[in-house]
Amino acid sequence: MPTRQGHVHIVSSQVKAMIESRAQDNGSKRHIAVDVIGLLLTVLVTAASVQDRDAARPLLWNLRKAFPKVGLAWADGIYAGKLVTWAKTALKLTLQVVRRPDDLRTFQVLPRRWVVERTLAWITRCRRTVRDYERLPAHHETVVYWAMIITMSRRLARQRQTPQPHVT
Repeated sequence: MPTRQGHVHIVSSQVKAMIESRAQDNGSKRHIAVDVIGLLLTVLVTAASVQDRDAARPLLWNLRKAFPKVGLAWADGIYAGKLVTWAKTALKLTLQVVRRPDDLRTFQVLPRRWVVERTLAWITRCRRTVRDYERLPAHHETVVYWAMIITMSRRLARQRQTPQPHVT
């Protein structure tokens, strides 16, 4: 006979373990590389438990593989250290770290970082990217690409306002 605990009917210990493990899932992280105007170049979705520094290597590797002519990348301060030398030696990619000033006590827009934040906001405008509905990271990456394709194609399809000649 199933028992009731909270709002979930527990049928067996296996089902209970599955529900509890799903409830403790902390989600996923999106790591993106964008161009200077914020258009998506590559995306990597990892578990939320993966450190940002650890996810940067496969992201930069994918960036180099897809766009071999990219020579300079800006990164957040958390990516400083061994990643900069690895990118220089392994990928022939210059990685400049944008650091926050140590004496900064108020909000200040950091150079180049706002571009990535704006792209994340564009991605989040699509309903399926607001929550993590996908079961596999590859599926989530595809949905992110899809969201950016929609954003870019809508911009291309916009009617351009051409100035009408002024007749007097």
